[in-house]
Amino acid sequence: MDTIRYELNADGIATLCFDEPGSPVNTMNLRWQADMAEAAALLQRDKAQIRGVLLTSAKSTFFAGAELNSVLKLKPEDAAEGFRRVEALKKAFRAIETLGRPVVALLNGAALGGGWEVALCAHARFALDDAKIQFGTPEVSLGLIPGACGITKTVRMLGLMAAQPYLIEGRLFGPQEAVKLGWVQGLGKTIDELKAQALAWIAAHPDAQQPWDAKDYKMPGGTPANPKVAQALMVAPAMLAQKTRGLYPAAQVALEAMVEGAMVDYDTATRIESRKLARLMVGQNAKNMITAFFFNLNAIKAGKSRPGSSARWKPAKVGILGAGMMGAGIAYANAAKGIACVLKDVSLDRAEKGRDYSRRITAGRVAKGQMSEDRQTGLLALIQPTEAASDLQGCDLIIEAVFEQRTLKAQVTQEAEGMLAPGGVFASNTSTLPITGLAQASRDATHFVGLHFFSPVDKMKLVEIIRGKQTSDETVARAYDYVLALGKTPIVVNDSRGFFTSRVFGTFVMEGAAMLAEGIPAPVIEQAGLMAGMPVGPLAVLDETSLSLSVHVMEQTRADLAAEGGRVNPSPGERLVERMVKELQRPGRAAGGGFYDYPAGGPKQLWPQLKPLFEKADARWDMQELKDRLLYRQAIETLRCLSEGVLTSTHDANIGSIFGIGFPAWTGGAMQFIYSEGERFEKRAAELAVWHGSGFELSDALRDCIARHAPRI
Repeated sequence: MDTIRYELNADGIATLCFDEPGSPVNTMNLRWQADMAEAAALLQRDKAQIRGVLLTSAKSTFFAGAELNSVLKLKPEDAAEGFRRVEALKKAFRAIETLGRPVVALLNGAALGGGWEVALCAHARFALDDAKIQFGTPEVSLGLIPGACGITKTVRMLGLMAAQPYLIEGRLFGPQEAVKLGWVQGLGKTIDELKAQALAWIAAHPDAQQPWDAKDYKMPGGTPANPKVAQALMVAPAMLAQKTRGLYPAAQVALEAMVEGAMVDYDTATRIESRKLARLMVGQNAKNMITAFFFNLNAIKAGKSRPGSSARWKPAKVGILGAGMMGAGIAYANAAKGIACVLKDVSLDRAEKGRDYSRRITAGRVAKGQMSEDRQTGLLALIQPTEAASDLQGCDLIIEAVFEQRTLKAQVTQEAEGMLAPGGVFASNTSTLPITGLAQASRDATHFVGLHFFSPVDKMKLVEIIRGKQTSDETVARAYDYVLALGKTPIVVNDSRGFFTSRVFGTFVMEGAAMLAEGIPAPVIEQAGLMAGMPVGPLAVLDETSLSLSVHVMEQTRADLAAEGGRVNPSPGERLVERMVKELQRPGRAAGGGFYDYPAGGPKQLWPQLKPLFEKADARWDMQELKDRLLYRQAIETLRCLSEGVLTSTHDANIGSIFGIGFPAWTGGAMQFIYSEGERFEKRAAELAVWHGSGFELSDALRDCIARHAPRI
């Protein structure tokens, strides 16, 4: 066998050691599937000499799961073959667990997806006691379901209700939680400890079997026939549909497999699971989500966008200029990862208020039992509030996070930059102002870079790294390493007005504002955004980010372009937003109200005056067209960024659009959306351009860009 080593020692212990050649991890590729069938046959052949079976790994992790590249190649007509292969693998699993001998898995590292399903073949599991290790079945996050017995076994081990977070939400868990759930029977510090526990367990359980194979087995909590379970299941589909809006079929299919499988015998349940997995595997949704959340995300984590080959870098001390919402959030992000930081503002009182933001977050975690008081004290001690620039002395990195005003940013840059340690990096947390221009205030533009954090910093995963015209590769590499050290996801873009995320975000909200200007009812516009898969509607987003800020950015952009001899004609959406702020005095949520009212103690409501002010009785609209406008406008602007060299890779485009803008995850990101639409994309874009303007036009350069960056499968 190529991927599995089989050994049977004199004590009657058979070992299956997973060791895929030439790979850092074990995966369920076709070679391994064939080897698993052979291994099951060998165990059956040697059954008389076997007292127990150990499932082990020669890698640093136990098992990584399915080989996903092959899924991207599947076509609808491959569903039957997919079903056959899944069923063949399950036959091997079933042969091992019904061998009549105790089977134990030694979990030396992560076991995710199919890897956890391999572990579930065993009658018992022993794991290293390491909080960094993760187990679980997160397949729904890739548009798939746990189809190698994961659904059937999890339901039979936990019950229908308790299993839902692990199957429908893909919740992961560590070794300690696995013990509490009864999935892991013991923990150890070393592999030798795990093996000793396993051998003792084998000796104590010579007749081990899976719980559902026992004659007296009863499903925890009851089957769907149980009145309480039945009552809960009546509302589950509606709740799921409300949450996913029907855009994530894997979650719905997982629920179906859970319920249908709970009403039949084990073998029938696993076949139901196989059929549903085969259907999802050949669908476009799975291809989109696998592309983004496996291949694109791993490309970023592996440093594909990181220039150079210098050693990884982590600052020992970070300075933050401005203790407002962004600066305070950045300070928390540093302290949470053990990085000392100096939080400076114009007064000590304001700086201390910035540190209080971290105090509030950690207090909530302490109250929930997620953090000890000692850990909270240690985290807060890493944040030094100050009003003195001299306290920044020796910082490896200084980040200015002051208001989006060029002169103010230049002032704080010149005040603080001299405090950097030799070779230190200076960064601007700006969302729109070109980095090359801001770098003019710097002593050394090669060490000046943009770090665009997203609000709220403690929750948002993405950081956009902006390379100015003079920013060095070394500076970009250090910024990349720093973002990874914060546990966040970096994308690298070249300098331009609005960069990538703010520029594309602007097309989303302004397209929504343009719809309102056309007389389309505001509730319809907001619903179109939700039905397309955006987290919230465009008008609500404008309120949250502040209409007045949008106007400020527009005015700054016009002033800059005028200074360069250019001119910008406001779009219909921009004119409407300016009217909301300047004429109607509705600047956004923070200032009391914008498109929405925010009554004290109640939910937000659309401002009633939107109807008489903007709605037109003769306005015609189609919901699909509205959804297309919102998605296509963003996708085409992303394509422009790639064509113009603002973006340099599709993986940055896809991950940046999902994590930074909220582009629907079901699409796999803005560029993957274009490719998943296929031939329809150009035709639909042309129609939208005729009806709704040049923002939807595809030039020859854009068509060429689509072809050049098309995925190679």
